[in-house]
Amino acid sequence: MHTLKGITLAALAGILIGGCSLKDAETARAELVAETVEQTADTPPAAVIFTPGKTNDFEFESNGLTLSGIIDVPRVEIKGMIIIVHSYGETNVREWYSHRDIRKQFLDMGIATVQWDKPGLGRSEGTFDINQSVYESGQEVVDAAAYLRQVGAPGADKIGLWGGSRAGWIAPIALSKDKDLEFWISISGTTQEDNFTYLLLSNLPYEGATQEQVAVYEQEWRAGCNIFRNGGSFDDYQQATEVLRANEYILSMRGPWPTRAQYEENQKQCQDSNCQRTHEDTCDYIWILDFDEMLSSLDVDVLALFGEKDLSINWRKVRTLYEETIGQNSNATLRIKAFADADHSLNKTETGSMREMRKNWELIEQPRIEGYYDVQTEWLQEFVLDEK
Repeated sequence: MHTLKGITLAALAGILIGGCSLKDAETARAELVAETVEQTADTPPAAVIFTPGKTNDFEFESNGLTLSGIIDVPRVEIKGMIIIVHSYGETNVREWYSHRDIRKQFLDMGIATVQWDKPGLGRSEGTFDINQSVYESGQEVVDAAAYLRQVGAPGADKIGLWGGSRAGWIAPIALSKDKDLEFWISISGTTQEDNFTYLLLSNLPYEGATQEQVAVYEQEWRAGCNIFRNGGSFDDYQQATEVLRANEYILSMRGPWPTRAQYEENQKQCQDSNCQRTHEDTCDYIWILDFDEMLSSLDVDVLALFGEKDLSINWRKVRTLYEETIGQNSNATLRIKAFADADHSLNKTETGSMREMRKNWELIEQPRIEGYYDVQTEWLQEFVLDEK
């Protein structure tokens, strides 16, 4: 089997969506708020103080762990709150000044922003797992929102979600559980299945492969998946994927190919569940079964942003999914914007490839596509802040 549940390239694709490079931390310190207000360990929830114009520490309980995060409280009149839902990868919300650029935009509008570190990272309890269940991550959002309402956090009477990539699974889970969450800004969202196969094959031309070679790799990938899902032997799988398995770039991104014992054990696990979590065409892991039904049930305002040169997700497929689900719900609104020259992170790009994205991550300022901020602030003003 060659599904990886979203690690390697898929993980890299989501690490810095909406964030800032590590080189940018000192600039971020000045551009956000001037001071962090910490709560002492013995401060009860009822006494939590959120100081305007400051970045305030907070903690909440979720999935049996104490998670630690920060709340930016605007200096101006507070009109709402946005929970930032992380994508793949590690977090360190304090030291990295994560998502500082979009946080500043929201703060200037009077919208408080909230984020916390994943389990085992920063000051959060637990052990970090890059393959953490999206349902656990969704529950974190639900628990955080409940806590913020309980303690009367500024803006908690109108909470929405913002997030990219992996957040495209987490946000709908949270929105389906907490009907008091009011809106969602989706950055480079997702289909129900993992994006690894699409990402890998789309980036191959920028890693030295010709279009003819890519076609062969794709054919062998799908053939191998078909053999695996339908009970074919390890020997048949090996024969069908001979060229694919010889490619060093694919090996470096995918990781080691399965041994006979691993193949047979994975195949048994798949067949024991009728392979319902394994995509029938690509063998990508299916994160949410009946994802279309979940999206159709969301009675919220949604802004979905895509980059037309995104080589990490099949953004056209995601757009169609949103149009056929959220877009058909009379109790929801859906606005979609695709930027012609933007990549997965909605940075300006020539190729959209992972190779170019990695170069951008080293820049002090991320090269955001023109209109990236305006389309979000204007939508927020129309659908969230203005009285309907």
